Amino acid sequence: MKNPTLLSPTESGTCSLLEPVQSVAQGIISRAVLTTPALRLTLFHFAAGQELSEHTSKARALVQVLTGTCQFTVEGRTHTLKPGDLLHLPPGAPHAVTAPEPFSMLLTQITEPTA
Repeated sequence: MKNPTLLSPTESGTCSLLEPVQSVAQGIISRAVLTTPALRLTLFHFAAGQELSEHTSKARALVQVLTGTCQFTVEGRTHTLKPGDLLHLPPGAPHAVTAPEPFSMLLTQITEPTA
């Protein structure tokens, strides 16, 4: 059976976040890195010209740009992100992303306990 995530939630392990992806000429490719009830790590690869329209999430999110550059619009303010940049998105913050060139990012989503 194929592993649904790159890392097991019950065992220690490693994976490469910078391993090349097979030809992302069009579209967006995502791959689950690690998933637990409170934490989700997802690796994204965007082809040039791709966009995600404005949306929100109930989870707290951290975006780490790995390769290329992108533009994140958060609550109406645009941020140009490059490799090594980290963006924090509080729960409920409206955001969108545009890829002027191919880029990769690691998205960390943390689901906080409700009071």
